[in-house]
Amino acid sequence: MTSPNSKAKKVILFQGDSITDGNRGRDEDPNHILGHSYAYIIGGKLGNERADQNLVFYNRGISGDRISDLYARWNEDAIYLQPNVISILIGVNDLWRTMKGEPSGVTDRFERAYRHVLEETGEVLPQTKLVLCEPFILNTGAPAEQWDEWKERITHYQGVVKQLAEEFNAVFVPLQEVFDTATRRTEAAYWLWDGVHPTAAGHDLIAGEWLKSVEKSGLLSH
Repeated sequence: MTSPNSKAKKVILFQGDSITDGNRGRDEDPNHILGHSYAYIIGGKLGNERADQNLVFYNRGISGDRISDLYARWNEDAIYLQPNVISILIGVNDLWRTMKGEPSGVTDRFERAYRHVLEETGEVLPQTKLVLCEPFILNTGAPAEQWDEWKERITHYQGVVKQLAEEFNAVFVPLQEVFDTATRRTEAAYWLWDGVHPTAAGHDLIAGEWLKSVEKSGLLSH
């Protein structure tokens, strides 16, 4: 009889900033390795329901990262892991640095650097499937201080991610509408405590939409 552990593994990699990071472990302790973000919720649910597929989950989100930071560490934190699926949620730090007038936000590299990441991934890992998550904000905390400009800029980023998903044949996970709809149930800070970072309830919203979009695409059946 073949041992389940001898089956080929299917590697799913989560990439992004603090929203993905979720204070993830930096060692191999499986009790903490995925952190407490949406990646943990997805990893727990899929790992349980699809145990026969021998799924392996990596979280390589790093708090504070912009898309250009992702690109700088893409070799060691993505390509080296040889993932079957790469999920990316990024963008709010690119926007934050620009809005706060920080030196690292002088030029907007979001679309350019995002394209670099996807082009290089396609060249080096042509069989790897991509999941691109829409960046999001709500009208509370820092975004509320200059809401019109924050909203205009995040809308542009959302359009970029959607267009790149179409161009690179990736699964697009829409998230802004999910959060907007959730604010009809209770206040914005209940979901994104500072307008940017999710609470536990906010992470569950992300996980639910990710699972719905990815399962609808049939990506995990391949």
